[in-house]
Amino acid sequence: MSHLAYAAAAEFDRRLGDPRDNGRLFSHARSLALDEREEFPLEICRELDLLGLPAHYVPVAHGGALRSFGDTLQIVRTIARRDLTVAIAHGKTFLGAASVWVGGDPRQARELGAEVARGTAVSWGLTEREHGSDLLAGDVSAERTAGGYRVSGEKWLINNATRGDLVCVLARTAPEGGSRGFSVLLIDKRRLDPTSFRTLPAARLHGIRGADISGVAFSDAAVDHSALIGAEGDGLEIVLKSLQLTRTLCAGLSLGAADQALDMATAYALARHNHGKPLIELPQSRRLLARSYADLLTAEALTLFASRALHALPGELSITSAVTKYLVPTLVDQALARLSRLVGTRSLLRGDTFEHGRFQKVLRDHRIVGIFDGSSVINLNSLINQFPLITRAHRRGPADEAGLRTASTFTEALPDLDPAALELLPRRSSGLLHAVPAAARELRSLAEAGAVPHSLAAHAAEFAEVLEEVIERIGRHKPTPVAAPAHAFKLAEDYARCFAAAAALQLWLRNRSAVDAEATHGLWESGLWLECCLVTLVGRLRPVRTEHLVAEGGRDPEEAVDRLVEPLVAQHTSGQLPSLLPYSRLGTPA
Repeated sequence: MSHLAYAAAAEFDRRLGDPRDNGRLFSHARSLALDEREEFPLEICRELDLLGLPAHYVPVAHGGALRSFGDTLQIVRTIARRDLTVAIAHGKTFLGAASVWVGGDPRQARELGAEVARGTAVSWGLTEREHGSDLLAGDVSAERTAGGYRVSGEKWLINNATRGDLVCVLARTAPEGGSRGFSVLLIDKRRLDPTSFRTLPAARLHGIRGADISGVAFSDAAVDHSALIGAEGDGLEIVLKSLQLTRTLCAGLSLGAADQALDMATAYALARHNHGKPLIELPQSRRLLARSYADLLTAEALTLFASRALHALPGELSITSAVTKYLVPTLVDQALARLSRLVGTRSLLRGDTFEHGRFQKVLRDHRIVGIFDGSSVINLNSLINQFPLITRAHRRGPADEAGLRTASTFTEALPDLDPAALELLPRRSSGLLHAVPAAARELRSLAEAGAVPHSLAAHAAEFAEVLEEVIERIGRHKPTPVAAPAHAFKLAEDYARCFAAAAALQLWLRNRSAVDAEATHGLWESGLWLECCLVTLVGRLRPVRTEHLVAEGGRDPEEAVDRLVEPLVAQHTSGQLPSLLPYSRLGTPA
């Protein structure tokens, strides 16, 4: 089975051509040269415009090509696999436009859709120099006038604040502020009096050096009333719902970074010799590759579920997006750190000595993904704030079982994307977590029938136990009116890992018969990738138990993870990317 989202991304990749060809506009060599000069990738972004990428940021209902969110996410992953700077610089338009998809009226959405499809850049003015991510402390004001609003104040560290023609601004419309004191305005800088605003110098960055991360300062800028998105006072709600979309899309950036690094590290381990043996044959090198691959597959499984859940379970996205935005960049950061140990000093080299310096660039560039659109701390705090709802909903029992089946099954048709169906907080329990005991029983039956190893069924049964422990601990958590205690963040991390493990269980069970085992080089056969995901996730949840098992002379659970090296090498040598599903490597025909 070829996943349609992957097929769309592969076609886009093919049209861009082989990035290893230095004569191509969007080549690795050009990306590294632009990075060295800290230069914005203007020509590459124009090529992406010509290839129709902006239309994939616009829902079909508003005149664009975004029918499946997974298509857009995987295309963003394709761009990030070549260069994270380009993916972030170009993809910012979706972030800027998301508030209109969520809160705009049909006319506003249609008009913005036409602008975006033409390649108009849109930025998102949320953060401020003195307040960072504390949106309720924002000082940018929009004072009501006879014809609209007069906007004053400064937004800073905004992606494409200088280059963007349109900027979606969260502004204080009530002097006292508060949850109903902010509104969203879509400001067209081309229509402003040039003396009423100025752009701020771009910040010099450690990673994504060529991106336009700058700011914009307004001084009594006159904005027409038609710029208001939604109703006055709806700004915070619109932004929080929009973040559910953008945080999910950010997973594509992380996956693209991991694709790059694992592909380079695998090639290095196959070619490099130490003491007369290829690195790929040395136990420590194999373990580093295998664990990194396991983290990528876990992140990919969670992302696949989240991108489909956006269509099938939109009311649960406040949890799903927070888990995804926290865990996927975290897993990829772990993988990149391990792979840099494998590659050694070459992971730090610039220039043409090793892969045009791509490895050190992806290490630098990816660090920002876990920060923007809500840092890891913010997303964990979001989960903590939802603990009471999570506990009450879990006690009430399962909710949308049909939505869970659709979100988990690749062959199920997705309903249309409906941003209006997003909720600030989940009203029902997560069917995903409720389905874990049944999934564990299903795996036990498969093990008894000889279809999967008993070790997989045992790991699933252990996970079901761990999940109940985590839910019980969440139920004992006492909400605090001020900053959450440190142990609450650890509990949120555990919940996120449980969520990812539950997503992996459902994806394997619902798609195992449809996936071509030969084309995926045995990843799906006997539940290999699922077992590796459970081992790594549950090992984090119960590390003491695992260490005790090894100390007592028992079998190391991570031996299952070591078996991933064979499919990883098979995918690499056959021209595929490291992935759960068949996907041709950079520049090769799909």
